Amino acid sequence: MTAIAQPATTRRKEGFSAFEIFVFTLVIALLVIAVFGPFLAPDSIYNSDIANSLMPPSAANWFGTDDQGRDVFWRLIVGAQTTLLSAFLVVTLYSLIGVTLATVAAAGPRWLDEGLMRITDIGLALPGMIVALGFAAAMGASLRSAIIAMAITGWPITARMLRGIMRQTMEQPFVAGAQVLGVSKWRLMTKHVLPNSLDVLIVKWAGDIGTTVLVLASLSFIGVGAQPPSAEWGATIAAARGYVSTAWWTVVAPGAAVAITSIAFGLLGDIIQVRRDPSLRGN
Repeated sequence: MTAIAQPATTRRKEGFSAFEIFVFTLVIALLVIAVFGPFLAPDSIYNSDIANSLMPPSAANWFGTDDQGRDVFWRLIVGAQTTLLSAFLVVTLYSLIGVTLATVAAAGPRWLDEGLMRITDIGLALPGMIVALGFAAAMGASLRSAIIAMAITGWPITARMLRGIMRQTMEQPFVAGAQVLGVSKWRLMTKHVLPNSLDVLIVKWAGDIGTTVLVLASLSFIGVGAQPPSAEWGATIAAARGYVSTAWWTVVAPGAAVAITSIAFGLLGDIIQVRRDPSLRGN
């Protein structure tokens, strides 16, 4: 018992590095902007002002204006809520699907486990981006279609990974003790095995947010995700791609927002992973 508890104590006493604090601060800032930013945005960003279209960055418009004369900075702030909320929704949906299937597979009879895992393997073999593109196009170009398509195609990795972890957890002594006490298999899985297997999923969930932001922006850029005049970052880039040479700020600003957000959440997932398993920390 002492040998197991000691590493956790050591990790709790270990302080955060400057880099980790920077990443945490950046992620928190993005979340705060997504939650509160739209309430601060002026109403004028929703209205066209052709006379001031494609104005370069200035004191009045920090990131310039787009082809409709709308402030790019405030469009990014408003778009942060749409983009991040959509990414959180996608990851939550396919995580729920993956957790449900993994639990049923691990708790069910062998034939059911084998059947669900073969279906999962088929899903893993298919190129996720291409399949999501097909589903989104079939359902009609919209942000809702992109979210549903990504939720449908994103669960296999979660299901396969969590099922393996749950199988390993079932070999732990506390599981054998619960079985001796007569705890039903389903209750054992949902009350004991699953909660003790979710820490790895939390790491994956954090990192997947960044990837999902990038994929959602890509789907919107090619025309099957969010549609103009949505302030979603991918749709903003798509609407401004014709002005790359004459008004670079209309593309660079939302592109940088996508890149920074994707990298920030990816680094957050890596940090959580290292904190969970210090053996991964470089010397």
